Amino acid sequence: MELKLHTSMATVGSISSAANSVVFTHSSTSIPICTYAVPDSSRRRNGNNTSRSTYKTSPWGKGNHPIEPKLKLDHQNQNALLPLNVDLVALCEEGKHDRVMELMGQGATADYRVYLALLNLCEHTRSLELGKRAHEFLRRSTFRGDVELSNRLIGMYSKCGSVKDARRVFDQMQERNTASWHLMIGGYTANGLACDGLLAFQKMKHAGVPLDGQTFELVLAACAQAEAVEEGLLHLESMKENGIVPRVEHYLEVINIMGNAGRLNEAEEFIEKIPIEVGAEGWESLRNFARIHGNLDLEDRAEELLKYLDPSKTIVDKLPMPPRKKQHDINMLEEKNRVTEYRYSIPYKEEAHEKLGGLSGQMREAGYVPDTRYVLHDIDEEEKEKALQYHSERLAIAYGLISTPPRTTLRIIKNLRICGDCHNAIKIMSKIVGRELIVRDNKRFHHFKDGKCSCGDYW
Repeated sequence: MELKLHTSMATVGSISSAANSVVFTHSSTSIPICTYAVPDSSRRRNGNNTSRSTYKTSPWGKGNHPIEPKLKLDHQNQNALLPLNVDLVALCEEGKHDRVMELMGQGATADYRVYLALLNLCEHTRSLELGKRAHEFLRRSTFRGDVELSNRLIGMYSKCGSVKDARRVFDQMQERNTASWHLMIGGYTANGLACDGLLAFQKMKHAGVPLDGQTFELVLAACAQAEAVEEGLLHLESMKENGIVPRVEHYLEVINIMGNAGRLNEAEEFIEKIPIEVGAEGWESLRNFARIHGNLDLEDRAEELLKYLDPSKTIVDKLPMPPRKKQHDINMLEEKNRVTEYRYSIPYKEEAHEKLGGLSGQMREAGYVPDTRYVLHDIDEEEKEKALQYHSERLAIAYGLISTPPRTTLRIIKNLRICGDCHNAIKIMSKIVGRELIVRDNKRFHHFKDGKCSCGDYW
């Protein structure tokens, strides 16, 4: 079962023109899914393509142990004729993944281009359940050992927030290329597991895989997340030993390493000593880190330099902006191939609001204090706290808590950056409810578990 919940900011007033969406995904392995029908491969090899073997799978194996649900194959009529000249690639490009998998389940031939298009679609939709279905089709095909398709699977699983599945594909590959290692290192970092990404880099070196500029860019990004300043500087020096000339991207990552670690003075000196011109991007990063760490003097100096280098990168709220268009808050819920739309003016569900209200009391007892700095509207403190309480990601989590079994991992996808107050609130929520809460914003994945976040509070 997969639920997707698209929602927008719960605060009152105007918001950005892009629709703010949240997707909630829940997968259960203990509920019977369906009856499966697959072609009998042995008979197809003998030239008979009309027979099919139908079998049912119970969600419980021998000894009453739960087993993973198999591939769901949509098959309404075993004797139905397939449409002539079906273009599965075109259907993938149109986003009709259900129709593509239905036809493949009925025996439609899928060539290499179809699997490429299907995996690209899965990666774009970031649907873990859809990706697993596509993976099962690929596993049963003649292309299951292809390096490029395996790489696509690694990238797809990483973007869906399931690094375990990505690593499983990686470990099962008979052959790997440089891109395979890059995808694993980048996937670990994107999901807040920078230390695992650095370990993968060490294994890459031991395996004798050639290193290039992209390799070190990914490694430096992992060092930035792990705040490994000394290790990052060593990697920068090792680039020269490997005959690789550092580019602007590498120097910017070193600035991020020092900025995340709070070593702002070193970062400023590093920018001034860089042998190539990093332009406004370097000073913009330094300004942003100065703001995060509360170094007002450095922030002002970087801001003055940005006005000279690129006025468009100066702080937005200091420039006159045209009035934003008012946009309605929209929630989208997809369950069992049905899509229902809710607007924020209509209550989500009374139970969800009650759950959120109960959680708020427990959160305060656990030490949560609302940070009303993230409410920019001119309202009193009580109203600001109420506005924070009903931010979209919190509503999505509350709905997930009342609609899924205990201890189930909840997956939220949000197309705007999560605010600092919600980040702190969800950390406390994860400890109270005893669940892993995976939130994907427009920057990265946040894996909340036991009161901690994988990003280390820097994102």
